[in-house]
Amino acid sequence: MSEALTLEVVIASFVAIPAAEWVAVAFALAYLLLAVRQNPWCWAAAAVSSVSYLVLFARGGLVMQALLQVFYLAMAAYGWYAWRGGAVGQGATLPVTRWSAARNALAIATVVGAALLNGRIIAGETGSVVAYVDALVAWASVLATWLVTRKVLENWLYWIVADAIAVVLYWTQGFHATAVLFVIYVVIAVRGYFAWRRDLEQGVAVGVARA
Repeated sequence: MSEALTLEVVIASFVAIPAAEWVAVAFALAYLLLAVRQNPWCWAAAAVSSVSYLVLFARGGLVMQALLQVFYLAMAAYGWYAWRGGAVGQGATLPVTRWSAARNALAIATVVGAALLNGRIIAGETGSVVAYVDALVAWASVLATWLVTRKVLENWLYWIVADAIAVVLYWTQGFHATAVLFVIYVVIAVRGYFAWRRDLEQGVAVGVARA
């Protein structure tokens, strides 16, 4: 296939992307950029993106990704509450913290175990690899999202791995704009890790003014 034809195919793929996916992508990107800055409005953007993706993934047959959006909606509500002082007392900003190696090891083992079991249930007799990848991305995202709501530094490391795997999953399943978004997500997650680690080392809890 010539370079010109390849470029034509790529352009055609993006032109065919529905407006609903672009909306989901825009708000998902806004969520992550605001999360890096520890701005609680990231959770409002996350809620809009999750509703959009819930419909898209349900129609596309990605069962775990669709169910994951329901979890994201609940975490958006909790994240807003926690980041605006609900988890540490009104007037206080939730600080960045980190988990021990043992706690991270247990978390990873739990995610892998849940993904294998969940993937087996979804795949059924087909043994579909997509089902296992779908489950792995979903459960890793559940863990990472919970860590974001609690401002645990390692959330970014989990996102880097989960997002990299998700790029392949989404692209092969026809969600091209979302796949490109997750490439950007990996880059932003790296930036987020170093930004939060700097705040942790300086003992700074970055927040925004409360209304």
